[in-house]
Amino acid sequence: MPLEHHYYVYLMTNWNNKVMYIGITNNLERRVYEHKQKLVKGFTEKYKVNKLVYFEETGDVWAALAREKEIKKWRREKKNNLVQSLNPRWIDLSEGWFKISRCARNDKEGSALYDDIKRVRHDSRKDA
Repeated sequence: MPLEHHYYVYLMTNWNNKVMYIGITNNLERRVYEHKQKLVKGFTEKYKVNKLVYFEETGDVWAALAREKEIKKWRREKKNNLVQSLNPRWIDLSEGWFKISRCARNDKEGSALYDDIKRVRHDSRKDA
């Protein structure tokens, strides 16, 4: 059986949605965690970009790279419309993914929320 791959194009923003970052990863939960914990040095750390507002999933790394490049070329208004099409209140889609204590993280709660978001996104695409 072939190995299944997942790639994500994602958009993150800061607290007031003024700064936007577009990225690609093969592990969305890990990557968002890195941004939130400021483990990623550079742009997102400097501008406090830590709110996941949009993501897309694909099994094709080349499609993900092309989509990231496409979105990065868009004007801000078009990027805003993309986010608003699935997340009109600009809520943090990763809210609740990470229940961090001094000792451990509760992965079951985070994974369940992530699965719910994927299901909602999938259902909304079927209706379109």
